Amino acid sequence: MRSPLYFALIWFGFSILADAQDNTQLQIGGATIDVSLDPAPPADLRQLVLHWITTAARAVSTYYAKFPVPHVAIAVNFQDGEGVHSGKAFGWKQAHISISVGRSTTAAGFADDWTMTHEMVHMAFPSVAENHHWIEEGLATYVEPIARARAGDLTPEKVWGDMVDAMAQGLPKSGDRGLDFTHTWGRTYWGGALYCLLADIEIRKRTGNRFGLENATRGILKSGGSIEVEWPLERALRVADQAVGVPVLEELYDRMKAKPISPDLDQLWKDLGVSRQAGTVVFDDSAPLAAIRRAITAPEPK
Repeated sequence: MRSPLYFALIWFGFSILADAQDNTQLQIGGATIDVSLDPAPPADLRQLVLHWITTAARAVSTYYAKFPVPHVAIAVNFQDGEGVHSGKAFGWKQAHISISVGRSTTAAGFADDWTMTHEMVHMAFPSVAENHHWIEEGLATYVEPIARARAGDLTPEKVWGDMVDAMAQGLPKSGDRGLDFTHTWGRTYWGGALYCLLADIEIRKRTGNRFGLENATRGILKSGGSIEVEWPLERALRVADQAVGVPVLEELYDRMKAKPISPDLDQLWKDLGVSRQAGTVVFDDSAPLAAIRRAITAPEPK
């Protein structure tokens, strides 16, 4: 039989652990966000972290017209150094995000970070089979800066300039196959992002710019799809296409899933009216797809 002293010591240990953490709750986009900060940070760092989480949650809520899940737990672990070191989103049992942050991270460092928004975008798509990991990471890579632009946190010039600089990483290399069969970093993150960009543009072409990828993915959420459930990819794409009334995502998947598709990105940027001149991003509003480019990153009315 355990003595009263034993149980007192156990309780004392749990109390110390509880005191080492700072737990708080946010209400954003119709969702409850439980935040645990471990170990409890000083007041100024705490304020920066909560503002960072709030800003990301508002951006994602802007893109999806609400936060993707009704409840998410976010565990922030502090380490030495500066910057956001890593993040991971999970849907098992309930939606949660684990992320590591340097104690010396500044306000500018948090404002420049993309990781929290990226992980929150993962909340908005069902868990799919491992060979479809490209859609999970590609969607988060593509939507993250657009959501931040819609919320007024990034300029369209920043978003499109970064796409011009990085999107070619998603093009197939010699020996690559389609997205379901080539699992390199570039094809997973940027190949998936390229799929999303092409889908966004094609949806807007076929619907007279009335709908975009956000409307398609909102349809998935309305049908109960989120990180907390497992769906076949085909179901998610079918539901998304039904939401916008055109079978773009399904058709594009059929083209890109097994074969290495290499669109002409130089021509695409020209058609969208995006170029770099002396290191500065310049928009051509007379370009054939300029209206689509503007619609993709247009800030939401306040």
